[in-house]
Amino acid sequence: MGKIVLENMEFFGFHGVMSHEKELGNTFVVTLEIEVDTQKAGLTDHLDDTVNYQLIYNTIRKQMEIPSKLLEHLAHRISDKLLNKFPRIQELTLCLSKLNPPLGGKVEKATLIITETRKYK
Repeated sequence: MGKIVLENMEFFGFHGVMSHEKELGNTFVVTLEIEVDTQKAGLTDHLDDTVNYQLIYNTIRKQMEIPSKLLEHLAHRISDKLLNKFPRIQELTLCLSKLNPPLGGKVEKATLIITETRKYK
């Protein structure tokens, strides 16, 4: 197994409970850490034997374009899409941050971190 990390992907989105968040938007930062079996790709040097970072980024970007009220909803929606679309992912940790959240004072960011493990049937 190995870990692949896509760090500090920045997106602009309209996520939040307050009306001005839905109208003006905000900057969000996503870091994704995924566990995958890297053995075959390490031997073959073929993209088909691992996960395609571009496709993962595109999946996250598309989910970031869909407004959500809560970071929790957005994070779990991204996580579910990734696990459904990329069967090679065994586990993922998603770190989702809203920069300058409207809390009435100076706060750099509000961050939610979730970890999901593939469930086998």
